[in-house]
Amino acid sequence: MQPQTLTILLFTFLFVLPLARPDLGSDRSALLALRSAVGGRTLFWNATEASPCSWVGVNCEGNRVTVLRLPAMALSGQLPTGVFGNLTRVRTISLRFNALTGQLPTDLASCVNLRNLYLQGNFFSGEIPNFLFTLRDLVRLNLASNKFSGGISLGFNNLTRLRTLFLENNQLTGTFPPQFDVPKLEQFNVSNNLLNGSVPVKLQSFTKDSFLGNSLCGRPFESCFGNVTIPEENGNGGKNLSGGAIAGIVIGSVLAFLLILVILIVLCRKKNSNKKTSAVDIATVKHPEVEIPGEKTGEIENGGYGNGYSVAAAAAAAMAGNGKVEANGAGGVAKKLVFFGNAARVFDLEDLLRASAEVLGKGTFGTAYKAVLEMGTVVAVKRLKDVTISEREFKEKIEAVGAMDHENLVPLRAYYYSRDEKLLVHDYMTMGSLSALLHGNKGAGRTPLNWEIRSAIALGAARGVEYLHSQGPNVSHGNIKSSNILLTKSYDARVSDFGLAHLVGPSSTPNRVAGYRAPEVTDPRKVSQKADVYSFGVLLLELLTGKAPTHALLNEEGVDLPRWVQSIVREEWTSEVFDLELLRYQNVEEEMVQLLQLAVDCAAPYPDKRPSMAEVVMRIEELRRSSLREDHDPQPDLINDTEDISSR
Repeated sequence: MQPQTLTILLFTFLFVLPLARPDLGSDRSALLALRSAVGGRTLFWNATEASPCSWVGVNCEGNRVTVLRLPAMALSGQLPTGVFGNLTRVRTISLRFNALTGQLPTDLASCVNLRNLYLQGNFFSGEIPNFLFTLRDLVRLNLASNKFSGGISLGFNNLTRLRTLFLENNQLTGTFPPQFDVPKLEQFNVSNNLLNGSVPVKLQSFTKDSFLGNSLCGRPFESCFGNVTIPEENGNGGKNLSGGAIAGIVIGSVLAFLLILVILIVLCRKKNSNKKTSAVDIATVKHPEVEIPGEKTGEIENGGYGNGYSVAAAAAAAMAGNGKVEANGAGGVAKKLVFFGNAARVFDLEDLLRASAEVLGKGTFGTAYKAVLEMGTVVAVKRLKDVTISEREFKEKIEAVGAMDHENLVPLRAYYYSRDEKLLVHDYMTMGSLSALLHGNKGAGRTPLNWEIRSAIALGAARGVEYLHSQGPNVSHGNIKSSNILLTKSYDARVSDFGLAHLVGPSSTPNRVAGYRAPEVTDPRKVSQKADVYSFGVLLLELLTGKAPTHALLNEEGVDLPRWVQSIVREEWTSEVFDLELLRYQNVEEEMVQLLQLAVDCAAPYPDKRPSMAEVVMRIEELRRSSLREDHDPQPDLINDTEDISSR
């Protein structure tokens, strides 16, 4: 080869090499490498597409990836080195509320255009890396709620455009550098670390909430030079009460005593009046002959309110049997409705016996009725079946249920127990069940359920189940399904039928809806919290797909939702999963896919792979926030794009 030719080739190679920069293809490869490296699940990205710009959580501009948002995706493991070195045009990275561990990859320093970095709510550890201080375009940096250690570096001063810095809930130690000065800082928090010493002058304008949980002094706290004494009151440090305060206490005590005395008198009079009504008086109340629903065909398993038929005094027949109320043993006193704590006692057993009733549906634990009392009060009455435990055990278990108090639970107001009949009285939910809402009217008059309503129902139901689980490791619902999610007029979700699985005998087992049951459950009376999570995952799939699980509806076979969804996603047809009523909301497709991913996680075959209900609630709360708006940040991508880059 001629020397001139060699020189030309070498010159061409050296000239072209710098032009071989990353492009959209390298961005795509980097994202696929990230998906392969992090555990938890496979991200629902269509790997057959040449462009990653349509993938969930990925935005592009100028044929390059500029935004990567994967919040609350249950990602785990360490971020690999070699991924972010290719994403050189990315401006926003959000990996918050996952389970990522280890140190931050060093090639993150290659993201020189990075403006917003959200990593809160993970398990990142080690010192805050120095290469972050080379990302001079950073505007928002959130490293809160991780395991970062070490001190506060003076390198933060290099981030002259930084407006948000959140470092709370880590393990940071040492003192602040006195020269700490980030000139444009607007939001700052280092609370709940292990910091000590004085607050730098440039940070003293922030409130105490930004520093709580440390051992710091100086504004906004007390001076670092000696203790500031608190002025004494009345010459004795305020320890002695004034005469007016003592008189107030005495008067208040007397009034409280008189109030208690009046309450006791009223209760005694009420007790005496109740004794005047004998068992014979209640038993001889006239009722029309009725046939108890549930002994004939046509019941609705889905518990949808409103499509039962009117039955006069169905609740009375359920309690009175052959026209009489059972006496309570040797005492001869008629059984009564037993009310719970703060439940308003605006009616008694006799009122309920005279009420007109409408069958609402037949479910796992018995038949439910809508009872309208003469005074206009409307309640829901459930007639339990197959209760085989003793009265004492029933009372203990049902009182534990009645003690449950949460805004997303249907409160149990009262119960009735006799040898042959057991009744529960609940608040009546006017909008019926989620099952009826999803699978009821499919005609032209149906109101489509939008994303806001469905996601709000999912969150409310999750909070209700989370509350149940918070009552103890052995407390579970045991029968989560869409017919047990009832709705108020404003579509607020209320979980019903909780705690009843432990009251029934084995004969109710075949009636349990198999489509919601976790694979490890062999005895439906013994359902773990992880099994509840599985059932809730199926419920989420039902909410998203509009399809009923296997055997959930009387006249429809239903589908094995977890298996069906997995088969669709495996073929990269994710959009085919969603209910047609949801597909019109294109602006929330990312949140829909995130909720689908959560549902798949919940319905994992193995219990230890399922999240807790607390995590489920957190992830639903997170995805309900707009994907275009980060925490504390109204417009993260636009907030500094209008600034002159040359002014830094």
